[in-house]
Amino acid sequence: MEESAMNIQWYPGHMTKTRRMIAEQLKHMDAVCEILDARVPLSSRNPDVEELTGGKPRLIVLNRVDLADPAATKAWGAYFRGRGFAVLEANAKQGQGVGRFPAAVRSLLADKLAAYAEKGQAGRMLRVMILGIPNVGKSTFINQVAKRKTARAEDRPGVTRAKQWVPVDQSLEVLDTPGMLWPKFEDPEVGFRLACTGAVRDEVVDQEELASRLMAYLGRHYPQALLERYKVEVSEEDSGYDLLVKAGRKRGFVLRGGEIDTERMARILLDEFRGGKLGRFTLELPPAVPGQPD
Repeated sequence: MEESAMNIQWYPGHMTKTRRMIAEQLKHMDAVCEILDARVPLSSRNPDVEELTGGKPRLIVLNRVDLADPAATKAWGAYFRGRGFAVLEANAKQGQGVGRFPAAVRSLLADKLAAYAEKGQAGRMLRVMILGIPNVGKSTFINQVAKRKTARAEDRPGVTRAKQWVPVDQSLEVLDTPGMLWPKFEDPEVGFRLACTGAVRDEVVDQEELASRLMAYLGRHYPQALLERYKVEVSEEDSGYDLLVKAGRKRGFVLRGGEIDTERMARILLDEFRGGKLGRFTLELPPAVPGQPD
């Protein structure tokens, strides 16, 4: 059921400006918070962030845990903690987990806060930069943390275009930044995963091809979900496109002449995957850690 690789590239010009702005502002930050999509944690991390934020204490927020496979989310949390990051699981849309953000930041910066207190600077303002690729839920997370609508949030990539300072409490503020993709996806699988979650504009992706790839993945890893949602039984010889056709037939998307409207079925599949109607799925697992069992 293997599908051909997808080559997805999308890098709006304003993102070059964003990268420069982030680099300039970092020297004023106490810590960096990365918002990741829990369904694709590694694919939704901009590889430039490591170089840009070198040395800054880091908090990883695994957002949209309500849409991700719980066992996989647990594995990802262990993976990032093993690399020295603080980790917070959240569902920003519903507010789950966001209330723990201030405490997580202060725990991460405990040594710095103790040093401030020794100098008689208790209560000194902490500044945290919030980073995330487009449409990862960054603005929604900030709005929940700030308990008011301060950052523009829309369910499409590329909305936040300028930096915004947002107060969280009397001694903590965050800097919202525009979502930043990277110039080229070296691994085509990264482009596929980001397109599935909506981090890349649908207009630049062949929806039918994307849905076929997603069907192939779900058929391999979550066949029961396809049976329950679309009444489709997965067999060994089925390609992703075959499964798309089967689902379209079950849904009654039949055109004149008996052809299946796979374009319509592709749109339905992607909408239901992104909205959680299909179930809770994770599209990648953590890399194996040397010395530990897989």
